[in-house]
This record gives sequence, structure tokens and C-alpha cells, in this order.
Amino acid sequence: MSTFTVDDPYEYAYGLNNYHESESIPGANPVDCIHPQRNLANLYPDRISGSPFTISRSQNKQTHFYRTLPSTSATQYTEWKPKSKVPDLKLSNLQFKPIPYMFRPEDIDENDDFLTGLRVLAGVGDPAMRKGLAYYIYAAGKSMPDNQVFTSSDGDLLIMAQRGSLDIRTEMGPLRLRPSEIAVIPRGVRFHVSVVEGPIRGYIAETFLNHFELPELGIVGSSGLANPRDFQIPRLQPYTPGPDTEIINKYCGELFTATMKGTVFTVVGWHGTSFPFKYDLGKYCTMGAISYDHADPCIWTVLTVKSDVEGTAALDVLAIPPRWVVHEDTFRPPSFHRNVASEFIAILKGSLDGKNNASGIATIYNGMVPHGPTRPEWETGISEEQVPVRISDDNMLVMFESR
Repeated sequence: MSTFTVDDPYEYAYGLNNYHESESIPGANPVDCIHPQRNLANLYPDRISGSPFTISRSQNKQTHFYRTLPSTSATQYTEWKPKSKVPDLKLSNLQFKPIPYMFRPEDIDENDDFLTGLRVLAGVGDPAMRKGLAYYIYAAGKSMPDNQVFTSSDGDLLIMAQRGSLDIRTEMGPLRLRPSEIAVIPRGVRFHVSVVEGPIRGYIAETFLNHFELPELGIVGSSGLANPRDFQIPRLQPYTPGPDTEIINKYCGELFTATMKGTVFTVVGWHGTSFPFKYDLGKYCTMGAISYDHADPCIWTVLTVKSDVEGTAALDVLAIPPRWVVHEDTFRPPSFHRNVASEFIAILKGSLDGKNNASGIATIYNGMVPHGPTRPEWETGISEEQVPVRISDDNMLVMFESR
């Protein structure tokens, strides 16, 4: 597991794909009947669905809330026009070129918060049609206003921290996110981001199609890669009344605002199968070639998003973690290649070669764009003594492979 400079004070449940529940008031979750005529203390039953009702049981994503005020206790949405800058998160301004891209570490404006410091890096598709994905970077020096939350109606968000630590307070409980951890926030869930140890910087992948889920293990067996037991699910904290809250909603790439009567964190009980979660990439059980040759990078898949083509992912989230490199009679660096998939690589810490520090750099190789080792890397790869090499704990990379 990873070593952190900041502790995590929150309590969690464990296990991805389980049916989870949490309550901050004993008895808030009713027994037997989901919608009793009258709940404890006249709580309002509410619900968020992440899938069609009739999808297979294993894919069904539904969660029931019990709140002190219903989610409808808000004004109508209007276009968000703040006095500060408005982040442009639309995909329509992106250009598509068959060239490699490299992004230097994003400069951090201490006056930005998570939302105002958010910008789109890449993407494809249309959230209105529930097809495609988008990649973003966030860079911020301060917390969001206490009475402001963000939500995306377009897709599930996978957030990974590259620098600094942040608290993500969701309707279902808080998560602390630190470098080398990832968190997933389901579509429609409202959340607030505060800086714990700043400044903060990181990346986000948003899927407009399906959900982030564990890949099938096949002949790997019953365990390995990212184990379900290592995923952490938030638990509710005691309910505290608060002032009216501004909700910023990303809808089809545009930003809208509404005002909630009081705090949005009115959930005192919930149960279901759609919930936020986080995972420490340092717990990833790496697989790979231990005799000769290379395994395909899909062997490093942490989470996957299924496409509408059987056996094909719309998006794979891969970890390239500390590990041993031991294969013999093999050119060890990545070879020259052109992929049907587009590759986005974010260096959370360390570097691609395990030698030179490149923390915070990201690259994109679009489909069929040739890429591979540099000339010095090639010369080293064909001449180096092939002894076991340890890629140190100071390295952690994440790669997104997408159609």
C-alpha cells in the first residue's frame, strides 16, 4: 500500500460490487419496506438511479436515500454566470490531430478552487447521446465555498490526485483523496471539494456511457489486480443543518446553477448499489511477464468501462506501479507501436523509465499515432545487462486506454 503524509480520519465500508448501507441516525433506513407510509422522524424517501430498472441484477445501480429535505427543494437551474472565471468544459472546442501531445504540470493559481481550476484536456463523443468520454485536469489553491457543491449529470467521474490532498464530501459521506489514490463519483451525486494539504492538482476521467467497474479476471483466477475488498465506500457523518447551497450542475458540457434550501447534505440514511468509492493504487497486485517478452498493457487494468461491442472496453484505467522487471532476452522498454486505442498517460510521481522525475506530466497518443522509445532508450534497451530491476516505490503512473 502507499505511504501517505496525511492521515485519513474517515470511516469506510469495504468491498466493491456489494450492497452497502449507512445511516447517521439509527433506524433511518427502514426495515423490509423501502417506502413505508411514514419514515422515522418523517424523513423523505429519495432515490438516485445509475442504470435502467430492468438491466441484469449484476449491473443494476440503484440507491435509496432518506433525507431531512427532498432533493427537489431547490430553485430551477439557470446558466451559471459567476463573477470569477467560468471553466470551459465543452468538447466542441477540441481539435483532433494525428500527433502526440504532452502536457507540462499545470500551473496552480492559488485563487482557484476545484471547480474554477478545472479544464478539459481531451475527449470525444456527446454526453447528450450518452456516448464518449472526457479527460480533465484540476489545479487549485483553495477550497470551494462552503455553501457550494458540484455535480455532473453527464457521467461518472474518476478523480485521481497527483499533488496535494483533498476532501470530497458527497451526499453519501466523505472521502479523503491523497496522491496515488483514485475516487469515483457516480453521475448525479453532489459533492464539495476542500483542500486538506495544498495546493492540489490531478486528473479526471468522465465516462458518458457506462460505469467504472472491475474487469473480469479470466484465467488469472479468483484474486489479483485490484481486489474488491480494497475499495472503500464512504459512511455518513452526523447530520448538521447548514445555509442555502449553490448547486453547480454540468449538463451536456454546460454549467448551470440552482439554489438548494439549506445544505444538500441532508441524507441521514442510504442503501443500494450505486455509491462513491476510492482505491489506493499502492494496493494493486501487479501481473506481467516473468520469463520473457511483454504482456499487453491490459494486464494492468484497475477499472474498466464496457462499450457496446462485446469484449471491447470504451475505457480502461491502468496502473503502472512499483514492480520488479525480470524478463530475459527481451527488449524491455515499450516497443514502437500504433494502437487502435488512444493512450493517455499521467505521471502521478516518478517517470516512465523509473529514473528521471517527470511528476505531473501527461501525454496523449491518439489512435494510430506512432510512438515508442527515444534513441537513448533504444540503445540502452538493446545493450543493458538483463538483471532483475526494481521500479521503486517513488513511481506511479496511470494510463487511460480508450476506443
